[in-house]
Amino acid sequence: MEETTSVSYCNHNYSGSPITNIPQDYIFTIILFLPIDAVLSLSMTCKRFKAITSSDTLWKSLCKRDLGSTCVDSLLKSCNSNHHVHQFSWMKLYKQVYKIDSVCCHKLSYPHGDLDFPKARASHSLNFVSDCLVLFGGGSDGGRHLDDTWVAYIGNDFQKILKWKTVHSGIPSGRFGHTCVEMGDFLVLFGGINDHGNRQNDTWIGKLTHNENKSITFSWKMLDVGSVAPPPRGAHAACCIDGKRMVIHGGIGLNGLRLGDTWILELSDSHCFGTWIEIAIHPSPPPRSGHTLTCVARNKTILFGGRGLGYEVLHDVWLLDTCQGYMRWIQVLYDLQNIPDGVSLPRVGHTATMVLGGRLLIYGGEDSSRHRKNDFWILDISSIPSTGASSKIVLTRMWKRWKSNGYEPKSRSFHRACVDPSGRYLYVFGGMVDGLVQPVEPSGLGFDKELFHVELVLQL
Repeated sequence: MEETTSVSYCNHNYSGSPITNIPQDYIFTIILFLPIDAVLSLSMTCKRFKAITSSDTLWKSLCKRDLGSTCVDSLLKSCNSNHHVHQFSWMKLYKQVYKIDSVCCHKLSYPHGDLDFPKARASHSLNFVSDCLVLFGGGSDGGRHLDDTWVAYIGNDFQKILKWKTVHSGIPSGRFGHTCVEMGDFLVLFGGINDHGNRQNDTWIGKLTHNENKSITFSWKMLDVGSVAPPPRGAHAACCIDGKRMVIHGGIGLNGLRLGDTWILELSDSHCFGTWIEIAIHPSPPPRSGHTLTCVARNKTILFGGRGLGYEVLHDVWLLDTCQGYMRWIQVLYDLQNIPDGVSLPRVGHTATMVLGGRLLIYGGEDSSRHRKNDFWILDISSIPSTGASSKIVLTRMWKRWKSNGYEPKSRSFHRACVDPSGRYLYVFGGMVDGLVQPVEPSGLGFDKELFHVELVLQL
């Protein structure tokens, strides 16, 4: 058959385009290298390509390519557990993901009679690791710091009822304004401030273990980083890059000075020690606190917002490119006036989380007048081109505000949020809230202990 095809091709005795003679498995492989617009255009060229590009196998591969295998596997488990598997379509899933324009909020409750749950707090940490939520520290009523660690299991049979478990051994000293990032099955914590105003610069590593009897244990230990470490700070930003390094930026240092430095922690394979390296590059983001750093691709990290040296609330976007070991900051410019409702974008004390479809979801925070927010914004990562030699990128369409329905949580800032492996479910806990009838402090600062769950709306 192959010889006949080859001869026919050479003698030009074939019918139709030469590309139609390529074996189907080759075409399948080629299609997986094409952007989605090209795939859809190809489907309209002939019946053969229409059949191939309608294949559920192809769309499953496209979902894994563009959404990630971890996300796809998690979504499939969710659909199986909800008995949606019979009407499940990979093509429909792919198209629905990129049509998402709203979220639905659900309040999470605790088992009836269970009084063992985290108290109200802000500027804590909340992470999703090994199918569990892990919460540590924060500031509470009267500005007092907390030193407690809480763990709650989230499984496929999760029914919006959560049971927390406390951890009692080897806990870092009490603090708020610290950062804590996931690195595989581990958490890495850095810095923070205690209620005496002392800034910290210690580094801790936490590990969660699922035991054979289905119980869960969590342990902290201080990481040996040698004699070099970033200056003490709190209210800085951090994230994990490359799956094995932690990057931090800015924060409030000694004497209340806002910082603009960037450091990277290289963790050893054994997770027993680490090395801090300062990344001194120009240009770089101005000093700030209360901002966010989010890894949006293996070698790309987005910095957004915060409070600057002059106490102004910021809305600038910076991209940290760490490709091939060469690191640089690139400013992403846009016109705030051309964005509907864009005047509300500047914020501090918000969260920024990568969610389904490769989008950065910004939630909450507060403006320069300390008015807290309850809005959801999407920063379209795909609109940011591959970086070139320039230190600036100018974009016109990168922000979109999403609708929210379901349960309406209070407006908040300095809360924390984390996402499950599917990227579809965001968990939000605590923060500072408005509208308290009887504030616990003369300043009117209110601390919240609400846990809710934000679902990206998919019509599966």
